[in-house]
Amino acid sequence: MPDVVSDGGTLRAVAEQFAAGTGPVAVDAERASGFKYSQRAYLVQLRREGAGTALVDPIPLGSDLSDLAPALTGPEWVLHAASQDLACLAEVGLTPTRLFDTELAGRLAGLPRVGLGPMVEQLLGLTLEKGHGAADWSRRPLPQDWLVYAALDVEVLVALRDHLAALLAEQGKLEWAHQEFEAVRTAGPPAPRAEPWRRTSGIHKLRKPRQLAAVRALWEARDRLAAERDIAPGRVLPDAAVVDAATRAPESAAALAAMPVFRGRSQRRLTSYWWAALSSAARLDATDLPSAATPSDGPPPVSRWADRDPDAAARLTAARAAVAGIGTQWQIPVENLLQPDLLRRLCWTPPEDGDITGFLRAGGARQWQAELLAPALEQALTARP
Repeated sequence: MPDVVSDGGTLRAVAEQFAAGTGPVAVDAERASGFKYSQRAYLVQLRREGAGTALVDPIPLGSDLSDLAPALTGPEWVLHAASQDLACLAEVGLTPTRLFDTELAGRLAGLPRVGLGPMVEQLLGLTLEKGHGAADWSRRPLPQDWLVYAALDVEVLVALRDHLAALLAEQGKLEWAHQEFEAVRTAGPPAPRAEPWRRTSGIHKLRKPRQLAAVRALWEARDRLAAERDIAPGRVLPDAAVVDAATRAPESAAALAAMPVFRGRSQRRLTSYWWAALSSAARLDATDLPSAATPSDGPPPVSRWADRDPDAAARLTAARAAVAGIGTQWQIPVENLLQPDLLRRLCWTPPEDGDITGFLRAGGARQWQAELLAPALEQALTARP
């Protein structure tokens, strides 16, 4: 086990070691999701042939690991579920120029379980000691068993990559995988959601616009406080308490403070803060209340297609069956063949020029997906009720 890198001099020495290494670089990062509001990296793990393993603590380094960037620019990075870590790695100054995602590779290879542990066990015959993935990695000092767990995540990642690459090549899918990896690498951060408060757990129980306004007000107040304190929103106020307050609509701050969760010691100090949010929602004009339905620029819910456009419903049924058949044939999960939203858009409003491949590519599908699916989807779009 290497010592944790926590100063600039040691970081530069590690950079020299990795620059002198050979082959791909295994990369992983640990965040404090569920504990902190931010998604910053609290530990970065690296491993390369000839360089060994490095555990880097970005916090004492000011979350700036750019001294490592030259050594890591050029070699292929190997990550598991890369989309989860690329953003926090970019925040510390590290971005890949080439990528291999073992989790995504496992999906394309048709493996039944694509977690890191199960794949290492299936393909390498090793069992990884797990147990700290959901830990609060902002804790200092980091316990030794946590560091062992973190080092194990990159210990055999390159060996796993080699097995998966060979398997994909054997199945004729390696080029498909490279297209997928490049799409992940270049995707960038997701666009902000228009109304993120609508993802509050349990909000489906509410139908009245005034109740939804209360959820929105409490969610936004909680989000501001969570960002200010860098605490996960659910630890500031649980979703269940937000929905409960919106449902009961207490008539006073005292009534709010008497409710479950809100009557707890930490929440009682915030009674006036939460009451102000609820009061602001209660004073809104009817024209300022949120709609009961989630705004969308896409097709209507599929449950309404049969009534609104029977032809579109028939097209979707046929298209889904076609995609499922191709997924079975190639042993690829349907969700990795085509985004469900793109398939619905295609079936609701097929392109007037009949260019299915162009439609799919414009919607974000990779070239391999468009070429594989277009002929079957073209046939499916001729289906009638």
